[in-house]
Amino acid sequence: MFANYLIGLREGLEAGLVVCILIAYLVKTGRRDALKPVWLGIAVAVLLAFGFGCALEFGSQEMTFEAQEALGGSLSIIAVGLVTWMVFWMRRTARHLKAELTGKLDNALRMGTFAIVLTAFLAVGREGLETALFVWATVRATSDGTASPFVGVMLGLVTAVVLAWLFYRGALRINLGRFFTWTGGFLVIVAAGVLAYGFHDLQEADVLPGLTAQAFDISGTIPADSWYGTLLKGVFNFQPDPTWLQSVVWLLYLVPVLTLYLLPHRPAPARVPSEAEAAAHG
Repeated sequence: MFANYLIGLREGLEAGLVVCILIAYLVKTGRRDALKPVWLGIAVAVLLAFGFGCALEFGSQEMTFEAQEALGGSLSIIAVGLVTWMVFWMRRTARHLKAELTGKLDNALRMGTFAIVLTAFLAVGREGLETALFVWATVRATSDGTASPFVGVMLGLVTAVVLAWLFYRGALRINLGRFFTWTGGFLVIVAAGVLAYGFHDLQEADVLPGLTAQAFDISGTIPADSWYGTLLKGVFNFQPDPTWLQSVVWLLYLVPVLTLYLLPHRPAPARVPSEAEAAAHG
């Protein structure tokens, strides 16, 4: 539940900050007439993400077991790829996010209402689709048959909405760089478990071999139905009896990705103007 809460919190806050930037910019520039198109684009993006999540959940139930496992494994791998790109992208561009969004909104304001709706839809929709896919993959990997993973996600999203509103009202100051750095690192660990589980799904679907080749089995020490076994599975997607393929995939993803993510981030050096540019401004 905690892992899904943190996913909902981080992804929800990221989308919430996008909304805050768009709304605040329109208010400060006196373009309140454009607020309705922005809210329309946001609403369509939220509905699309919700519909996508429902399609993943209910659509897969009509498939055979092998097809479910093949689909689940494939989408889990795609989800890990998207969330990995997202955490690195946010780490690199968070400080420039406001300028990028307001620049796009300026262009949309000049083009008309449809462009405003489209800008808000694309800004929030990407976050929503990524979140829906990764949450579905995570819930599928950690679900114990209860509603706790879904409840965790919803609580995270509700918390994110409240924090975004407080942030917009100026009642809350968040060190966004530190917040996204720490939660991004945690998501990399969660993603490693989702990726390993995705490969296990493909093994169960007979797409990949090695289903019976266990790397180790410590289920006697950490029973899957114990409170600590449930906690480890719910937070880190831990499995006490993984296959060799799962273990290798987990290590090959986690070690290099987490190492690269935790390396000190160096901003790109300022571009030195050419002699022609210097003379032109000179």
